[in-house]
Amino acid sequence: MDFKELASLILENIGGKSNVKNVVHCATRLRFTLKDDSKPNTDSIKKAPGVLQVVNAGGQYQIVIGPDVPQVYQEVIALGGFEASAAIDDPDAEKEDNRSQLSKILESIAGIFQPIIPAITGAGLLKALMALFSSFGLLKAGTQTHAILNAMADAAFYFMPVLLAASCARKFKCNQGNAMALAGILVYPSFVALMGGKEAVSFLGFIPVTKAVYASSVIPIILGVWFMSVVEHWVQKVSPRAIKFFSVPLVSLFIGGVVTITLLGPIGSWVSGLINELFTWMNASIPWLVPTVVGIFSPLLVMTGTHYGLIPIGTNNLATVKWDSTVIGMLPSNVAQGAAGLAVALRSKNPDTKQQASSAGLTAVLGITEPVLYGVNMRFTFPLYAAMIGGGLGGLYMGLTRVARFAGGSPGLLVLPGYIPSAEGAALGYTMMNLAHAVIGGVVIAFIGSWVACNVLYDIWAKKGKIPDEELHGPEVIPSVPDNVIVALANGKFIGPDEMKDAMFSQQTMGQTVAIEPSDGVICAPVNGTIEMIFPTAHAFGMRMPDGTGLLIHIGVDTVNLKGQGFTLLKKEGDDVKAGEPVVRVDLDVLKNAGYSPQTMIVITEPVEEGKLIEFAEFGREVMRGEILSK
Repeated sequence: MDFKELASLILENIGGKSNVKNVVHCATRLRFTLKDDSKPNTDSIKKAPGVLQVVNAGGQYQIVIGPDVPQVYQEVIALGGFEASAAIDDPDAEKEDNRSQLSKILESIAGIFQPIIPAITGAGLLKALMALFSSFGLLKAGTQTHAILNAMADAAFYFMPVLLAASCARKFKCNQGNAMALAGILVYPSFVALMGGKEAVSFLGFIPVTKAVYASSVIPIILGVWFMSVVEHWVQKVSPRAIKFFSVPLVSLFIGGVVTITLLGPIGSWVSGLINELFTWMNASIPWLVPTVVGIFSPLLVMTGTHYGLIPIGTNNLATVKWDSTVIGMLPSNVAQGAAGLAVALRSKNPDTKQQASSAGLTAVLGITEPVLYGVNMRFTFPLYAAMIGGGLGGLYMGLTRVARFAGGSPGLLVLPGYIPSAEGAALGYTMMNLAHAVIGGVVIAFIGSWVACNVLYDIWAKKGKIPDEELHGPEVIPSVPDNVIVALANGKFIGPDEMKDAMFSQQTMGQTVAIEPSDGVICAPVNGTIEMIFPTAHAFGMRMPDGTGLLIHIGVDTVNLKGQGFTLLKKEGDDVKAGEPVVRVDLDVLKNAGYSPQTMIVITEPVEEGKLIEFAEFGREVMRGEILSK
């Protein structure tokens, strides 16, 4: 893959660098925030080598690249002259932002949590490995080594408010240093001691301060930085220019700090407590519900970007109560998606599909699902259903066995150590059976369930003709034929004017005409040449042979009335094609059920020599697609 060429093509077709407000990337996707969502040429981007899919969801224009996305991102940054993760401000674009409130909220959540995910993933897995080594007697509690490792594992969670403050400042467009200072107040040792003391706390002697624990908290600092950004923007407007240097940070930090510790912090802690109580109750009363629902619908959540709504809940649980059962359903979902991709790789006869499905399937099992979701499962549909079945079964088992996770990370085989009970988990009664149940439900049941469902659905789809021929039988080898010959454009019966059901064609009003009664829905180019015209309804297209001869291919009788229903274009105007190369795929059942004949006519509209007729082979016989018909 030429990363620079791909980056250039993306920028050109996304509306140019002037249409980009912000560009970041995750493990598999370029994520653009655009000024005008109507400018991108999505079809051109989808067809670019290296692009798996394009999704416009959650307030972002997302281009799925796969594991090579960091290299493409660097080229985009270089070509566009952007700063990594820095927004390009445009007040007018903000005013014209017509996205729904849900999209804006989800985009904000994504922007806040995305930068801190690596930190909490690394810290969480380190904590899980410490628990594993301790269980085997390789690491002893109370030693200096244990204390140092524990600091490494706990720091990201303990100072969660500081990490979130930094990303919140970028999202809410306020001073990052001030935001981190605000978070520092919440975890400052003397303030922590004050909050943990027995005496009532007040500010200025009359403003009560509700006691709360802010270390490892999530919601309080998000609310606090948001409020401080409002104050900062207001002070920027009203403060005299000569004193802005110190007045803006002073006033915003003071007012933001007071309001945070007296009002917003306690409210955030209360909301966090409610969330914890809700999921604790659900885990005790209906433990199977959330993992099952998440296991089934995770692919759809990822497609729409709404999976970001689960991130703060899971992160809040890990940071506060040290365990989480909210998003564990993503483990069986990801494994199930990978299993579906691998099943397609085994069944498909198309080498390109085999390669893509096998690599994307393996990546999904390890925790990154976008390549298999967009490149395979959504493309064929039935693997998506299979993945939802497998994910639901695995999630149900994990819910019934009350599985919990004790570390974050992209759900997949690589984060299974996160299911080893931490010290807090062990105190709650979790044992190594938690890991065993995670493996059974999240890996074994999800994989087998999805694999079996995918193979069953593959056979059903194949019987209904919903799987392309190249997937069932391999890509068709198109033999080379001379430029001056006409070949059968479909499998079926070769017929002359006498058997045609349309008077205009049978009378050869438009020119010399032959036809084929197709037995399947693959309609190919009858000659080597260029596609000059395609009707909007896709029921007819015109071609030009190298010697100048013009042809019209008309699929079915009166099928223009279907307005494109049942027709799928495989080529576009201006394409050079070989004789026998598929151009249109037709659902013959749609034509027949609507009462239309599928007879497909080849009309020589402009012979090289006026009045010259082309000699054809005998009519009334069965022919194979690509078979030479002209003498």
